[in-house]
Amino acid sequence: MFAVIRTGGKQYRVAKDTILKVEKLDTEAGQTVTFSDVLMVGGEQGVTVGAPTVNGASVTAEVVAQDRLPKVIIFKKRRRQNSRRKNGHRQHVTVLRVTGINAS
Repeated sequence: MFAVIRTGGKQYRVAKDTILKVEKLDTEAGQTVTFSDVLMVGGEQGVTVGAPTVNGASVTAEVVAQDRLPKVIIFKKRRRQNSRRKNGHRQHVTVLRVTGINAS
């Protein structure tokens, strides 16, 4: 069984025991998060597509860690002007493990 959920402005295809990194959620490691914004549910019985979401469907996940992605370097150079600027950025993410999909 799989589901497509929406969080942080992005969509993710998840199944049981899937590990995924989503934009930072205000939870601590070990807590449980429930996503009710389920766009599609599929399994042996077929696929159910929501309009826009599937009624009564939810996905539960356990927060594994609060982490940061690798550094992205922003380097801007203006040629022949002796002007350059270098910045770095690390995005905060929440690491989740999907524990169950409820398609009722």
